[in-house]
Amino acid sequence: MLFNSIDFAIFLPIVFAFYWFVVNRNLKLQNVLIVAASYIFYGWWDWRFLSLILFSTVIDYSIGRLLRTQENITKRKALLWTSILVNLGFLAFFKYYNFFLDNFITAFSLFGTPINAQGLNIILPVGISFYTFQTLSYTIDVYKKRLEPTKDFIAFTAFVSFFPQLVAGPIERATNLLPQFNKKRVFEYNKAVDGLRQILWGLFKKIVIADNSAQIANEIFNNSDDFPGSTLVLGAIFFTFQIYGDFSGYSDIAIGTSRLFGFNLKQNFAFPYFSRDIAEFWRRWHISLSTWFRDYLYIPLGGSRGGTWVKVRNTFAIFIISGFWHGANWTFIVWGTLNALYFLPLLLLNKNRMNTNTVAQGKLLPSFKEFYQIVLTFSTIILTWIFFRAENIDHALNYLSRIFSKSLFSFPNFQLMELAFYTLFMISIFMVIEWLGRNKQYALENSSNIKSNYLRYGLYLAIVITIMAMGNFNQNEFIYFQF
Repeated sequence: MLFNSIDFAIFLPIVFAFYWFVVNRNLKLQNVLIVAASYIFYGWWDWRFLSLILFSTVIDYSIGRLLRTQENITKRKALLWTSILVNLGFLAFFKYYNFFLDNFITAFSLFGTPINAQGLNIILPVGISFYTFQTLSYTIDVYKKRLEPTKDFIAFTAFVSFFPQLVAGPIERATNLLPQFNKKRVFEYNKAVDGLRQILWGLFKKIVIADNSAQIANEIFNNSDDFPGSTLVLGAIFFTFQIYGDFSGYSDIAIGTSRLFGFNLKQNFAFPYFSRDIAEFWRRWHISLSTWFRDYLYIPLGGSRGGTWVKVRNTFAIFIISGFWHGANWTFIVWGTLNALYFLPLLLLNKNRMNTNTVAQGKLLPSFKEFYQIVLTFSTIILTWIFFRAENIDHALNYLSRIFSKSLFSFPNFQLMELAFYTLFMISIFMVIEWLGRNKQYALENSSNIKSNYLRYGLYLAIVITIMAMGNFNQNEFIYFQF
């Protein structure tokens, strides 16, 4: 079920009404309703894959219970590795089986030993990369004794399958979200209003910014051989805003929807396109995944505590694996490697923690230095997104070669120029609002400080009208559903 669909527009009020007006006096029934709603939400796409979520839930719940009483270190490690192998085994099979098979065949063919093997027609379950990491974090935290394992199977099932963030995050930690299923939840009007405001902003990002940008980016990327470098630059810029509007828009809707039901999810995007270096960008982009890799991969590998070689090794490991997490394609591995290369000078010069505050804190405009840093960082990010969007390595390299040619200085011209003009105008307004709200959890949060009801609700009405007038209502799937 898509957030930007009529189905969800009907589904959400029904669940909300039952949650607060029918089962509101019983915590257990509220959690049962969340589980039922979550399974309906996910099963709307393909009910067959509900068995995967249920199996993963049962495995990690059971292992958590066993770890609670097991003190033998060898047996504890065996339980932990059971969870890791089961969860990553599912992920490897559904997401990477054909990738590894194709590369295995190619490798042997290079040495003159052709292999005849056929790939499987595997459907990738939506959100499998997200909920497997979420359940894994629970088992690891229980193993490390950072978290007391739950005895409540319904609460744990609700934690794993919580429908607002089930298929594209944020990837929640059990330490934050699971205890919220064990506490009585009382309806808070201000919290619900804030949730609706964040949902509205998320829908604007998705329907107006991302989906219009996608139409243009797809036209240019899919026909890149027919366009000059100037048009290809536009295509890369539009994809840059497509992926941000799409993914951060999903996160806003997920977080806002959670607040309607009395839950607090962690911020997943912190205005990353205003970053002054690549290290700051990665502290602000897909925060739940970046911190997951930091806590469960980078730090266990030694983090930055060792010598130069250890720092370099761990940096490349986390970025390359992060790239591979996104998809079974060499383009994602190159994308991760490029980000590691961008990050490396900052790490070696001990400047990777240089920009941890909000840019232009307390000021309306950035300094010239800050503006230059933002533009430079944003430009390098655009180049990496070309690999992320390209069909394969050859496509990406050809795309870049055409950008860095004489045709870069021609005037861009393609069929969707009128849509591109209006979308750039909307992106400009969007970025101004984002800039003004950059010190908040999401840009529209600042609107709560507008004292005049007429101005505040006038702003909301203007956004709704803009969505209706400028939105793309083709019910496009969110990009991260494929990851």
